[in-house]
Amino acid sequence: MRKFAMLSGAIALLGAMTPVERARGRYMRGPEGHDTKTPQQLALETKAAFDRAIDGVKAIAEEALGKAKAGEQLSDGLKEKADEALTTANEVKGLMSELEQKLARETQQQQVALTAGERFVGADEFKSFAGQTRPRGRVIVDVKDITSLTTDAAGSAGALIPVDRRGLQVELPQRRLTIRSLLLPGTTSGNQIEYEREKLFTNNAAPVAEGALKPQSELQFEDATANVRTIAHWMRASVQILADAPGLQSIIDQRLRYGLAYAEEQQLLNGSGTGQNLLGLVTAATPYAAPGSLTATSQIDIIRLMILQAALAEYPPNGIVLNPIDWAAIEMQKDDQGRYIIGNPQGTLSPTLWGLPVVATQAMGVDKALVGAFNLAAQIFDRQDATVDVSTEDQDNFVKNKVTIRAEERLALAIYRQQAIVYGDLGRVA
Repeated sequence: MRKFAMLSGAIALLGAMTPVERARGRYMRGPEGHDTKTPQQLALETKAAFDRAIDGVKAIAEEALGKAKAGEQLSDGLKEKADEALTTANEVKGLMSELEQKLARETQQQQVALTAGERFVGADEFKSFAGQTRPRGRVIVDVKDITSLTTDAAGSAGALIPVDRRGLQVELPQRRLTIRSLLLPGTTSGNQIEYEREKLFTNNAAPVAEGALKPQSELQFEDATANVRTIAHWMRASVQILADAPGLQSIIDQRLRYGLAYAEEQQLLNGSGTGQNLLGLVTAATPYAAPGSLTATSQIDIIRLMILQAALAEYPPNGIVLNPIDWAAIEMQKDDQGRYIIGNPQGTLSPTLWGLPVVATQAMGVDKALVGAFNLAAQIFDRQDATVDVSTEDQDNFVKNKVTIRAEERLALAIYRQQAIVYGDLGRVA
C-alpha cells in the first residue's frame, strides 16, 4: 500500500502541471557543450515523453485502484510497472526542470531595453520598406512609449543617452526631463476629456445634540474639459539613411523622440491652454500667498510657506519644481562661518528640501517655484504614443533623393485640483 500512496502522489504532482508547462521547449546541451536540438524539436519530444509517462502512470493507477477496491493484493509485476512508470515520470520531470532553468537564463540575457530607434529600425515593416532598391511610399511604426521618467527602462529619459552609443559620434546636449513622472498616468481613446473639477469645499461638520438640526456642508464642482493635443515635428534626410540603421536610429532617438519629450515638458509646465496648447501646471496653479501672517526672509522660507499653503488646502505636497539656477543658489547659501546651510559638495543623496524631492528643470522660469501634490492635482491622458512615419511621397523628395521622417504624439492634461499646486516668485531677482 505504501507503493500505491507514492503512485497517487506522483499522479497529483504530474496532473498539477499546466499544458503550457508541459509543452514548453528548451535547448539541451550535448556532451561537448554544443546545442544539439532546437526548442521546437525538444518541445515536441518532451511533450510526447511527458504524455507517455502520464498515460503509463494513469493506467497503472487505475489498475491498482481497481485491485484495491476488490481487496486484492498488488502483484510483484504491477509493483515493478509502478516503479518503472514513476522512474520515467521523475526523469521527464527532471528534464523539464532543467529545460525551464535554461530558458530562464536565456530569457534573462535577452531582456535588453530597446530604444525607440532600435524598435523602429528592427520592425519588419521598416526592413521591408528599406530593402527595396528604390523605396517609394510610406511606412509607419508605432514606437509606443515616450515618457519623461528618469528610470533606465526603454523609453525613459534615462535611456535617451545609453551607455552603448551608436550612430552619432558627438553627443548632442539634452535636457533631463522629469515632469511627467510627477503626474498621474492615464490613457484615453477620445479627443476630449470631460471631468468634474473640485471648486470649493465648505466643511461645517460639528458636534450635534440629539434631535437638533445637523449642519450642512458644501462641495462645489465645475465642469471642465481637457482637449487632446498633438505634438509633432519632422525632418528631411538622404534616402541612403534607410540603409544605415545605426544612423537612422540615432536620428529617431537623439533628435525626433527627444524633441517630442522636450516640447511635452514645456507644455506640461507652461502650456497656456489656448489654441493647440495644453493647460499647463503653472498656468492653472494657485498663486502663492503667505498663509498665517507668516513672513519669509529667504527663498527657503518662501518654499516652506508654499508647502504650508498647499497643506492647509488639505493637499500635502509631494514635490518641488525649480529652475537649476535657483536650486544652485539655494544649495550655495552659507551661514556666518562659511558653512553650507543645506548644500553638501560631497553628498550623493537626491536633492530634497523640507523633506520633499526637488525637480530642477530649465522648463521652469528663473526665480520661480512650483510646489504641490502633483499626483492629486493633475493627470496625463495619452491618446497616441510616439509614432514615427517615414515617407518618400513628396515631389521634392523624389527629385532630390530625400526621405521625410516625422514623429508625433497626442495627449491631454486634466487639472483636477488647482488648490493642490502653488506657484510664485522666490524673490531672489529684483
